[in-house]
Amino acid sequence: MINSHNNHPFHNQEEWQTLLSGIRALAQTEILQRFRQVSFEEKQDGSLLTEADTQMQKHTKAFLQKQWPEFAFLGEEASHDEQVQALESSKGCWILDPVDGTSNFASGIPFYSVSLALAIEGQIVAGLVYDPDRDEMFAARLGMGAELNGEKLVAQTAKTQLKQTSGIIDFKRLSPKMAMHIIEKTPYASQRSFGSVALDWCWIAAGRGHIYLHGSQNLWDYAAGYLILDEAGGQSCTLEGEEVMVAEVVKRSAVCATTPTLFKQWIDFLEI
Repeated sequence: MINSHNNHPFHNQEEWQTLLSGIRALAQTEILQRFRQVSFEEKQDGSLLTEADTQMQKHTKAFLQKQWPEFAFLGEEASHDEQVQALESSKGCWILDPVDGTSNFASGIPFYSVSLALAIEGQIVAGLVYDPDRDEMFAARLGMGAELNGEKLVAQTAKTQLKQTSGIIDFKRLSPKMAMHIIEKTPYASQRSFGSVALDWCWIAAGRGHIYLHGSQNLWDYAAGYLILDEAGGQSCTLEGEEVMVAEVVKRSAVCATTPTLFKQWIDFLEI
């Protein structure tokens, strides 16, 4: 677990609850009420954009800037230059994915989330991932542990061997060599791919999946989930064996597990 960073308001429980309840209310209004009534457009990179994305980002930015005007704001739907500039703020920067799992959302699949993190001096000091469909709020503060709907969240599972696990694996973004290694050797008992990176991290933290692999995630996809898993006691690294979290607008791979025992077996299997 990383040492706590004291220079932010969310050590105060009242401020923390203001943040969590504010995002929950916005998501229920701007996202959940639009679910199954979706129209969408395709962005230049081929990904989807819905009215829920744009409205959730707009209203979340307004809420955050009213409550905590000292922090800059980086949203998924901003330009690359705007994102880089926001991250360079000396006081801190919010990192928002307004709807993580837009393809699911646009298809009527109830697996999507809001991901919000606060970075100060390159460190994630607070993060939340909210699942509006299940009304589940995963959250964490640096050095203060993780929580699910206000109850302490500890990453644990009775599974002790890799071959017993459920793996959440995104094959689409892996190299053919890595994908074939996993397919041919099949190290787990079963495999899933759900389609919301932020929720994937949280489900690993909650023991709903036990090992995780994704080849290419954006900062706004993983920033909050990374802190939640870390504070819950789970473990992660990149396919190169590096720390996943870097305060840069670059894509990162992610290898995670619910427990240190499973993490060691998983990275050994992947030859990291």
